[in-house]
Amino acid sequence: MHLHQQYFEYQVYDDVSELAPADAHLLQRARAITQHAYAPYSHFRVGAAALLANGQVVTGTNQENASYPVGICAERTTLSAVSSLFPNMAIQTLAVSYFNEQGLSNRPISPCGICRQSLSEYENRTATPIRLLLSGQTGKIFVIEKASQLLPFSFSNEDML
Repeated sequence: MHLHQQYFEYQVYDDVSELAPADAHLLQRARAITQHAYAPYSHFRVGAAALLANGQVVTGTNQENASYPVGICAERTTLSAVSSLFPNMAIQTLAVSYFNEQGLSNRPISPCGICRQSLSEYENRTATPIRLLLSGQTGKIFVIEKASQLLPFSFSNEDML
């Protein structure tokens, strides 16, 4: 038997004012776009803003549907938009935020399992790590250097060989 450990480091900022200006701007875009989410069932609006390698910013929001589970998360909406508008373009940084209509929005949010898998696959596809900025409308911000760190044993194309 061999014992292995898996861990990663991440940065925690107390407020958006502590971020570099470019990161603060991207996070503000993610926070603002939450207002365009379609979340009539959960009342939990999520927004994402992706800074691409070409300098463009693409945003996306969660889109719910009465025929659950056919909704789509903000992260995957954004990945789809990036892939459609800028095929094979690497994402440098992805900011994710939320607005909870029925409660507080002051803690960092983390992508769900499906989004973690999708982000990891996108990193593999473009051979570029996606830096994550995770936050609510206010409060602390988590900065994670590679999205794939959130899913250390992800399924990939190598598993299909």
